[in-house]
Amino acid sequence: MPTILSLLLGMCLTVGLLALQTRMMGFRAQKPRDYAATLPRFDLRQHLNGPILCEGVIYGPTGRVSSRFVADFEARWDGNVGVMTETFRYDSGTVQNRQWTLTLGNDGAVRATAPDVVGEGHGRAEGSGVLLNYRLRLTPEAGGHVLNVTDWMYLMENGTIMNRSQFTKFGIKVAELVATMRKKDA
Repeated sequence: MPTILSLLLGMCLTVGLLALQTRMMGFRAQKPRDYAATLPRFDLRQHLNGPILCEGVIYGPTGRVSSRFVADFEARWDGNVGVMTETFRYDSGTVQNRQWTLTLGNDGAVRATAPDVVGEGHGRAEGSGVLLNYRLRLTPEAGGHVLNVTDWMYLMENGTIMNRSQFTKFGIKVAELVATMRKKDA
């Protein structure tokens, strides 16, 4: 009996330490306030406005690149409400379109909707960082799963936006996206 109890205690301790590590360290442990004093200040109305070129890769659950893409974005704002239309072209030849509606609060809050987002995304802009959390429904061809997304964007001094997103299902990371976004030349 003491051996089984020791084994169970060890398992509980391991699970607890892993949960603590996830909560205190790593990508998902970031908070918007971590970037509050950083420069340059990320104003979505300014930096996500007009024609934007996006290039990126998607890593699958094994950590290997599963897809590459180039995308054209077009964003327009009316006060604190913006519409961003995205056209992704993947290395497989697949084309995907999405249209976001972004609503900014005067306190830095961000709300976001899109046809393949379940409910409403919520986030915050502080300093040079923007966080957005949402639930994304994959296309039927990709299985139709609903994934939880933690999406961080970081504004660089030259105006380029670095984007890193993690996609989870049942708390397990199943994909990661890394991309750059920059205004297209006139």
